[in-house]
Amino acid sequence: MKVFCLGGAGKICREAVLDLVQFSDFEKITVADFNEEEGRKVVEWLNDPRVDFMKVNVLDHDETVAKMKGYDIVMDGTTIKLNGKSTACIAEAGCHGVNLNGFGEENHSHQTFVEKGKTCLPGFGMTPGLTQMMAMYAANKLDTVESVRVSHGSYRPIAFSKSITETTTYEYDPNLPGRVVYENGEFLQVPPFARPREIELPEPYGKGIQYIIPHAETKTLAKALKAKGIHLIEVRGTWPKQNMQLVKALYDYGFLRNDLITINGKEVGILDCVAEYLYQSQEGTETELYGYALHVEVIGKKNGETFQHVLTHTHPRSDGSVEGWEKLRAYTRNVAIPFAIAVQLIAKGEVKQAGILTPEDAFKNPSIIFEELKRRDIFIHERVGKLRETVPV
Repeated sequence: MKVFCLGGAGKICREAVLDLVQFSDFEKITVADFNEEEGRKVVEWLNDPRVDFMKVNVLDHDETVAKMKGYDIVMDGTTIKLNGKSTACIAEAGCHGVNLNGFGEENHSHQTFVEKGKTCLPGFGMTPGLTQMMAMYAANKLDTVESVRVSHGSYRPIAFSKSITETTTYEYDPNLPGRVVYENGEFLQVPPFARPREIELPEPYGKGIQYIIPHAETKTLAKALKAKGIHLIEVRGTWPKQNMQLVKALYDYGFLRNDLITINGKEVGILDCVAEYLYQSQEGTETELYGYALHVEVIGKKNGETFQHVLTHTHPRSDGSVEGWEKLRAYTRNVAIPFAIAVQLIAKGEVKQAGILTPEDAFKNPSIIFEELKRRDIFIHERVGKLRETVPV
């Protein structure tokens, strides 16, 4: 089997390539990136005879398709803005595909994947991806599901890469149509910083206020849990405290609209200026606490009684006590490892359906993901409690 790692020189995707080297049976692992210098550094770092480099420009559709042909699967680490183009290339090349984002641009290629008998799984990392597996693991134990609240803490610098800066500003764009909650059969649009809720994440992250964010889980879980009578789905997230303070201030002052301003006779977006500063500054590229934390609450009924399932996840600390998980790598590996696991399982034939799939459709048994994570020292924890029924007065 052969895997084409698109965007493989990126800080997250290179960690996914490392996981393929350490755990997969691929005979050929190609790091494919426009940045040849960084791509070749990744190949040298991995030091494995199966790994090679190929320069690729995803904006050149025909050339990219030609280079992908002959590979079994594409691990697509490109940014949100490129996912529609990259997915179209993967579909035409006749490969399976997995990416990290899943914001919907991939759906245009659904029929091509079906015709070629290939699977495309958009949005499989920590969140979206593992969060859906955690929610479904609990939901599968219940007769009916009343609510699902997905929360995560993403502890990394606000601008350690340009794609991460893009993700940050994208999620809090005041004009973004996809920031929704699911409530009583409807998707309701909400503004940035809506529905604050205190969430207690596993240590060392602790309690903090989180807000609604635009993530695929809201829509994919609504579909997956329709038959169980789901009433409410909310997805929240947070970053380090200083990141949240900055984004809130940028929102309050209108920076997130990215209005054009004139500087020395040239028009530029004000948010683009801020993003460039962050990408080039110490404040934008460092933080005190690194890592990832998930918290998924599912409430529903079993045999007429109401239960609350709370699932969390833990991973090796970022303090240098575990080799390979130091500082930023505690964040990037958390995102990359579920990504790589999904690639490996699809390549092995674990997923039979063709076309664009949600995580819930692809992996009906979430335990298969949990077992693979355990092999990498990432653990899922579940706490179950019975809730007392409230009687209307």
